[in-house]
Amino acid sequence: MRGAIVFLIVFIVFLLATLVYVYLPPGIQLYSLLGVPGTEYLVLGVPATTLVSAVFNGVIYGVIAWLIFTFMEKARKTKKTS
Repeated sequence: MRGAIVFLIVFIVFLLATLVYVYLPPGIQLYSLLGVPGTEYLVLGVPATTLVSAVFNGVIYGVIAWLIFTFMEKARKTKKTS
């Protein structure tokens, strides 16, 4: 449960960071790999390309943070039982 909260916090932070810094990797690179042309069509006042890139970054960094948190929790529990 705490891992999911870590994921959500990191997801929101990187989603917002990408909305401010559009070229934050790897979101924009993944978007270009899809072969979809960039667009300035606004979704909730944000260009669609930027929004998709922000979601990619949020998910990728969120999963990385979740994995790090999970492994650190397991290592801490193992150390306490030893």
